Amino acid sequence: MESSSTHFTDMRSSDTDSKIEECVNNAYPLRMLMPVMNNASTNDEGESILEPYVGLAFDSADGAREFYTLYAARMGFKVRIGQLYRSRTDGSVSARRFVCSKEGFQTSTRTGCAALIRVQRRDSGKWVVDLFLKNHNHDLGPTEGNHSLILQQKILTAKPVEVVHRPKCKLIEEVEDGRPCPSGVITAKRSKLNGDEMQCEVEPSSGLKFNSANEAYQYYHAYAERTGFRIRIGQLFRSKHDGSISSRRFVCSREGFQHPSRVGCGAFMRIKRQESGRWVVDRLEKHHNHELESQQEVQKKNLSVSKKFIEEENGGLDDEDIVDINIGNLVKKRRENHKTIHELESQQEVQKKNLAVSKKFIWEENGGLDDEDIVEINSGNLVKKRRENHIGSDWYSVLFDYFQTKQAEDTGFFYAVEDDYGTCMSIFWADGRSRFSCSQFGDAIIFDTSYRKGMYLVPFATFIGINHNRQPVLLGCALLADESEKSFTWLFQTWLRAMSGHRPWSIIADQDDIIQQAIINVFPGTHHRFSMWQMKAKQYEHLSSVHSSFQFEYEKCINQSQTTDEFETAWNSLLCRYGLKDNTWLKAMYEKRQCWVPLYLRATFFAGIPLSGNIESFFGTLVNGQTPLVEFVPLYEKGLERRREEELKENFNCSILNAYLQTKEPVEEQCRRLYTLSVFRIFQKELLQSYSYLGFKVYEEAAIVRYLVRKCGNDDDDKSTVTIGTSNHNVRCSCQMFEFEGVLCRHVLRVFQILEIKEVPSRYILRRWRKNAEYGLPLYSESGGSPQEVNASMVWSLREEACKYIDAGATSLEKHKVAYEILHEGRLRLGGPPR
Repeated sequence: MESSSTHFTDMRSSDTDSKIEECVNNAYPLRMLMPVMNNASTNDEGESILEPYVGLAFDSADGAREFYTLYAARMGFKVRIGQLYRSRTDGSVSARRFVCSKEGFQTSTRTGCAALIRVQRRDSGKWVVDLFLKNHNHDLGPTEGNHSLILQQKILTAKPVEVVHRPKCKLIEEVEDGRPCPSGVITAKRSKLNGDEMQCEVEPSSGLKFNSANEAYQYYHAYAERTGFRIRIGQLFRSKHDGSISSRRFVCSREGFQHPSRVGCGAFMRIKRQESGRWVVDRLEKHHNHELESQQEVQKKNLSVSKKFIEEENGGLDDEDIVDINIGNLVKKRRENHKTIHELESQQEVQKKNLAVSKKFIWEENGGLDDEDIVEINSGNLVKKRRENHIGSDWYSVLFDYFQTKQAEDTGFFYAVEDDYGTCMSIFWADGRSRFSCSQFGDAIIFDTSYRKGMYLVPFATFIGINHNRQPVLLGCALLADESEKSFTWLFQTWLRAMSGHRPWSIIADQDDIIQQAIINVFPGTHHRFSMWQMKAKQYEHLSSVHSSFQFEYEKCINQSQTTDEFETAWNSLLCRYGLKDNTWLKAMYEKRQCWVPLYLRATFFAGIPLSGNIESFFGTLVNGQTPLVEFVPLYEKGLERRREEELKENFNCSILNAYLQTKEPVEEQCRRLYTLSVFRIFQKELLQSYSYLGFKVYEEAAIVRYLVRKCGNDDDDKSTVTIGTSNHNVRCSCQMFEFEGVLCRHVLRVFQILEIKEVPSRYILRRWRKNAEYGLPLYSESGGSPQEVNASMVWSLREEACKYIDAGATSLEKHKVAYEILHEGRLRLGGPPR
């Protein structure tokens, strides 16, 4: 069969089949048809049913998705959009996965099915299938016969196949007066676009349907212009299942209070996506709390900044789309046309007449429209004008009232708001107790953004530390307007300013390039460790299709490697054995191994936060990304009070209770006296375990001695090397438990027993784990902190104790008199002036 004489014959009459033919025609060039025939299956009528295969090429990722969707309908399953991969050089989408709808286990209907295709963009611009997993682990549903992709075996006359590029965005259709809307859904009477004008004579109402969110936006825009107000794109909501946009709000431009021109207008239209893919108006408010403008005034303002909302139905664009607004006409340009923008630099007069506003959309790694930046072309310069805000406008006034109330009660209360060209964006706050806790326990922190796991109403994030009782303590809270590097950088800088410049030694945060870059910028030298819940989710997503035996060897390589050489050898052997040397995700994770492989984390202090398992949210289920505004402040206060009551209870227990001694070792008595109950239990466990180990001197030179410490019996894997200075008792163990957790390990304690060292040197009993950790100078004074850090720590330590003193002294006139006299005496002792 010669490719020059190959073509497709339309044997179907339905619209669906014509779309199938268009998909096939646009999917791959003629030279691909010959291999396709070799990979086709045959039905009862002798027709060949086209199925995916490695090497199949498409003009776009959209073409691949449509092809796989139609193939799925023919076979009896449904398709979801899976992971996308970005180029490390320019950030563009380089590969996409389309998976069976039953992939994963996030809902009860999913079975972890591994069926998928993955397409990769080549240098030629084509998208080529580089992975195809055909088998499903569930029964397939009924097939849809009229969706079959059939290649007619009969060869007719030669006819070239034209490759057509599908548009990336859906624009509202233009119709003549009196003609029905092409969608068949909106029956509004429309006129053609004239300049920036579009008339719509149908009043919005609940139940009104649209083919796309873009069509709904255009409709509401036209209605607003006719009525006498302007609109903005408001809050969006995402599906918990696949992260796609499930609901959108379009609001009056005077909604909120972030700008003097805004008056908190409540007019809006909300649309919700149905299972059919259409969008329906489910909530509507027509009333405005301000005077409406004339249609001419609205049109004049709209012409200066004309907005075009683009909906990307596939969960993320493949390219960056640029839309030019030229005298009211919307024209889509391909990304490759960057040269046009540069040429415009020498055409200033043309710009003034023809180019008012250009739009640039930034797409996040998780797919879908997350941030929208509007870029104005002004003499060839791109000027950022707007960022999308995921915080509802009504949150600001409620939280500001709460913050002002707290400031009146707590002189240490701190809050800040990110300003973006006069618009309120992200918010951060921390009370005096949180700021004091950071001066004591801010060495290892957790940045919890678990709201990103699914659909959320409020982007609520927290900073968490670990106190001397190994309990979580709150170090600050935030609402993030968006997930841009600018937002995270502002947040980390604000947290650092609120905490008097105390940089943490380590931070646990999401595996996200944007967060990672913000941490590098604001916390240089801080060790970033990836969140384990996210690591496990991505590990399953990328490695679930690999042989089952791989998982065991993979876990062993990650968790049991004791040296870098062991890890490197085991890792390379694993990739070779399972043919994963070219796996994109594994390559990227290897480059970031210092952020997640235990071997590279043990040398950094993480306050003993476990390397495996999820970290419990500070507020539990009380406050999360689903908490509505009316409940947020009360539940926040309730959750915070509950945690702090637990802190007080544990402190009280430490002051009146003593742990039971299980040996007669002096070190046990010493540590019981100094450590809190929870930390002493860890030390006691290591001490008891040390008796089942043997120590052998393997090296000695001058005052340095090295011991090999291994467990009794045949367990050769459980061994470590302990190096100790016989004169100063400086000690180090290869297991690095002290570096990671701040408590001496069983191997060191065994060497102490051999050398008859009766007490633990004070430098190995960290102040942050002691019963009196909340009193006196905190960790920065004993670790060589800067004068500024030590001074700030002293201020917070005294302020916290003074607050308790004031509360106790203000309960009665008699106690107030005693408290005042003590203060006077103390001031004289400090060298202060007499009263």
